Amino acid sequence: MGKILFIATVESHILNFHVPFIRYFQDKGYEVHVATKLANRQDELKDLNVVSHNIDFSRSPYSLSNVKALNQLIKIMRENKFSLVHVHTPVGAFLGRLAARITNTKPVLYTAHGFHFYKGAPLKNWLIYYTMEKIAAHWTDGLITMNEEDFNIAKKFNLRRKDAVFYVHGVGIDIDKYCINDEEKRKKLREELGFSEDDVLILTVAEINTNKNHKQVIDAIKALRDYYSNIYYLIVGTGEKEEELKNYVLISNLGSKIRFSGYREDIPEILNAIDIFGLTSLREGLPRAIMEAMAAGKPIVATNVRGNRDLVRDGVNGYLIPVNDIEATAKVIVKLVENKNLRLRMGEEGRKIIQDYAIEKVLNEMDEIYSLYL
Repeated sequence: MGKILFIATVESHILNFHVPFIRYFQDKGYEVHVATKLANRQDELKDLNVVSHNIDFSRSPYSLSNVKALNQLIKIMRENKFSLVHVHTPVGAFLGRLAARITNTKPVLYTAHGFHFYKGAPLKNWLIYYTMEKIAAHWTDGLITMNEEDFNIAKKFNLRRKDAVFYVHGVGIDIDKYCINDEEKRKKLREELGFSEDDVLILTVAEINTNKNHKQVIDAIKALRDYYSNIYYLIVGTGEKEEELKNYVLISNLGSKIRFSGYREDIPEILNAIDIFGLTSLREGLPRAIMEAMAAGKPIVATNVRGNRDLVRDGVNGYLIPVNDIEATAKVIVKLVENKNLRLRMGEEGRKIIQDYAIEKVLNEMDEIYSLYL
């Protein structure tokens, strides 16, 4: 029985994005290993029937704990003969490829879920992460990207194999799971959340951190509150900036307009109940949250950044707005608030576009890539 190794800095990345691909290999008879920093979801990994290896990764490329992580990966690779190694996340991917080079483990595939260097990124991102990727490209047999900007950058790297940069439609999405479209369930959940049918509910599902930039939507609602009493903003997720953001909402006297719902697992049901999906990130790879909202048939308001613009066609299935442009954000929200038919039409267009990102299609794309190396 052959062995496959998946590497990612944090276990949530494996469990949120790679379960279908783990099962893909298991169905083919491979023993799947996962090397990551184990946390509070180890039972889910056990249920997947994978061999788990705890690695002392740090997300920071400066951390000395990554030296220990490298040695742990080297040990795993020396003790196991892997048929293929698939690496993810910047630090995990760099250390995984370095360990593979040291142990002469091949082939190595790398999926870039959004390079940390991009148009408009801070100079330090280019100095650190671009340099890391340029070096590690020499130890990479295949590089998989999921947005156009990253694909064009990746083609300039010198990989170990020629013509080994690929574009796939993200990590795939179970479209049927999010396509509920049940009016009775919608009304019931809105009532439970404290909203009426006349209210227009904007939703963001994302970790609460600086990059996700929730304040852009909050400030737009602040600008509109004297003119539209029926606009509300639901924030689902937790994160390091949660208390800071909650304080900002209170200081802005928006406590009645903004609802923090914390971590929730009923995202398909919540999407069925809302009217508009917003994601005003500073950067993205290919946001799963937008994909889910499109599958649910919701219009999107998103910043015009890499990843978002791969999914949102401005004026078709939503609107693309400049980062931190509050006036532009408020204007497109008003367009959608005032026109229910526009919301429905854009939602239907989103459902059409998202078909290319269905998990079945992405598994076929990955099958073609994996078949080149196994």
